[in-house]
Amino acid sequence: MDEPPWKKLKLSLERPYKDDSGEPLPELLDITPDGQHVYRPREDPTDAVGKKLWRIFDERGRDFFEAHKGSRALPPVQSQSQDAATQEEDAAGSEEHPESSHTMTPEELLKMRMSLLPQLYIAFGEMTQARDLLTLLLSSSLPTQPSSLPPAPLAAPVVNKPPPILSVRAFDAQLTIGGKDKALRAAADLFKGAAEKIEDSRVAGERYWLDALKIRRGNWGLLPAPLPLGSATGKGADKTSKDFLVSFGLEESPAAFRRRAIGRMAAMGSTDSANALEFPLRQRTRLRVSLSRTRPDGTRQTSHNSLNDSDDGSLDGALRAAQAEVVEQEIFAALIKEASSLPTASAEVSERLIVIDAAQNTELRLDLVDADSASRGSSGLTDPVCDLVYSTLHILLLRAHTASKTHRLGRASIFRPGGSAQPAPQPPPLLQPIIDLLQYQEFWERVRDEIERVAAALRLAGVAARVHYDPVADSGEALVASLQDEKPHPIGGEALLRIDDRHTLRFTTSSPSTLTAHMPQATLSIASISQLSQLLVDEISGRLLNRICEIGTERCERVSGTWFVDLLSGRSVGRWEGCVL
Repeated sequence: MDEPPWKKLKLSLERPYKDDSGEPLPELLDITPDGQHVYRPREDPTDAVGKKLWRIFDERGRDFFEAHKGSRALPPVQSQSQDAATQEEDAAGSEEHPESSHTMTPEELLKMRMSLLPQLYIAFGEMTQARDLLTLLLSSSLPTQPSSLPPAPLAAPVVNKPPPILSVRAFDAQLTIGGKDKALRAAADLFKGAAEKIEDSRVAGERYWLDALKIRRGNWGLLPAPLPLGSATGKGADKTSKDFLVSFGLEESPAAFRRRAIGRMAAMGSTDSANALEFPLRQRTRLRVSLSRTRPDGTRQTSHNSLNDSDDGSLDGALRAAQAEVVEQEIFAALIKEASSLPTASAEVSERLIVIDAAQNTELRLDLVDADSASRGSSGLTDPVCDLVYSTLHILLLRAHTASKTHRLGRASIFRPGGSAQPAPQPPPLLQPIIDLLQYQEFWERVRDEIERVAAALRLAGVAARVHYDPVADSGEALVASLQDEKPHPIGGEALLRIDDRHTLRFTTSSPSTLTAHMPQATLSIASISQLSQLLVDEISGRLLNRICEIGTERCERVSGTWFVDLLSGRSVGRWEGCVL
């Protein structure tokens, strides 16, 4: 049975002495200050053996083998008995054997040396004192003889170090000055670095509070920051916040989006001075509105709104850019909730995309895109209608927030004891007014095309025809006010068709697709384009036949002619003197 590979692995515990190429590994002794490696010189084995043999003869004596030849031949027991006999003979008397054949070992010699040296030093000291005393006594007995002793023979001699050479003294002075200069430079660099850090900290603190004042002046919300993790929260602890947060979310936004719309000032010790604000929960996504229309020739044209980057490098610009992202994310979340229950359109919803068939040959796309890619791709085909839809969504979101705030304040001001809480009303829709707007635009274009076709036919027949269009009859202020109102207000317009500068056909429209014809004798609601076409044909034909009758009456006045319109046949009939035209 084969063993596993890990059992076949063998690891040598011997120190490696050769590399992969078979070359011996050098032994590292030292590394110089300049980075060079000092290796142990390679020694010849023959020379090493010779030196070791030489040390044997040098340390043990020249007659090493002769002295130990006899002792090596004897057995261990005999050698021990011989040593014991030798010791007995030495104890009995050394006069019979003045010379011993035993050779001292280095250990015995060292032991003897250590025992003799202290005694020799003591003897040397005594002999020196005796010599000095004898010399002193001889000098006192012979006063005329000059003394060769020093002035204080028993005092300790003082030895002064000879002065160094001038060159050596200069070199030592240079070393000392160089060392002091290096130390002074290091200390100066240390103080300089500390001063620069203190100055940077002071400038960062001033910039921090200046930025805070700018944010407060811009009317952005400031909130006390929570205490750092691990701070004391017990009784008597200082719970005062040491910092604050910047809130740039809408007041009536859901809690999830309000938590996302939180920023904080960069720390005072931060090295990135360009980004004075930090947004930890920022997702950097923007809402893009796209419209895809199918032309009569079958081609498809897609346009989108223009996205402007509000971040101009200032604090206010950074907050506005972050606020726009959070507001658009809230709008998209509200659109996802409403897209599944649209009464007049079908929708496809995904995580970051909503596709709605808003009208005939018109598709509305609402998607969240990255802010960087949106700013780079905003130079494509843009459409004012997309910009209108984008701005209208913001107005409708504010309307929903206003309704929520009104209901919340009204519920708080009215207290009903024992009564159950009233359910929150359904907020005003955001997506349905946009769908009505797009359907109204498509409907108005179809009505205008039909009226233009009839007017062009009249001009081609030589009949004067003028058309006046007013798709939105209200002013801009009234339109914005209607969007902000909780009650839905449809958008209305009118179209006037002037025929032969005498007859006028007036049509009024209302979003999403209501058309009313105001006739002299009645007011009719038109349900389809075919009905509108038939009404135009009938009214224009009747006006033209009446005009023909008027012209015939003027021409046949001398012959007492009579002109009238036959409604059954749809013709003008003229009679005079037995003739019928």
